[in-house]
Amino acid sequence: MKWQIAKAKTLLLAHYAHMLEYRAEIFLWALSNSLPIILMGVWIKASQEGDFNLTTEDFARYFFAVFIVRQFTAIWVIWEFEKEVIEGKLSFRLLQPIDPAWHHVARHLAEKMTRIPLIFLFTGLFFLLYPDAIWIPSISQVLLFLFAIAASFVLRFIIQYTFAMFAFWTERASAIQQFWFLFYIFLSGAIAPLEVFPDGFRRVIELTPFPYLMHFPAALIIGLDVNFVRSILIIFAWTIIFFVVNRWLWKKGLKQYSGMGA
Repeated sequence: MKWQIAKAKTLLLAHYAHMLEYRAEIFLWALSNSLPIILMGVWIKASQEGDFNLTTEDFARYFFAVFIVRQFTAIWVIWEFEKEVIEGKLSFRLLQPIDPAWHHVARHLAEKMTRIPLIFLFTGLFFLLYPDAIWIPSISQVLLFLFAIAASFVLRFIIQYTFAMFAFWTERASAIQQFWFLFYIFLSGAIAPLEVFPDGFRRVIELTPFPYLMHFPAALIIGLDVNFVRSILIIFAWTIIFFVVNRWLWKKGLKQYSGMGA
């Protein structure tokens, strides 16, 4: 067990050191996720003229929370894995005594660690620009939020890594992710809080994995009404489903990969 912990620590620190070399680029990546900030202004204006269940301050807090969630749950494994398969670099990963997936996990976690100082910077700017939207979550809210972020990260990673397995059969596995993104951006709560959706439609999409990738942790930290236990169970169920499919595609894909002569 100690050997496994030491190996994980070494792998994480190695990728963290690598990410620090690209911290300026990571700052630009963080800014590229600014769509929620733009939508914040749109919905604040709409709330002043329309009749919604959320106040102006609620919309400001929600979209800032979405911005933070996106910083911690951004995943790009499908593009990396696709490149490894096409260029034959996966062969070198397969010679190592660990599953290649752990390299991608460590790389993603290290990148998230480099964003932490930026999160504090963005939080300070938000409170400076929107003083009326300042709120202080309770300790329990913060702890549940961190747990929800971790669960959302795992689910989104396993979903995209499962799509990445199709790189064994096609050179454009990333096209599957782009198609999935169309549903994700509208049903995850990134465009609008689920509270503004019709109740019937909302009950349907709450059975899908989309709301738990964005809306669930964001709503949790700002104090909106969410069923934490039910949400975690649904996240767990979808994670298991995609994990099983992932392992099955991995075994089938390795045979296809060997058949390609890589």
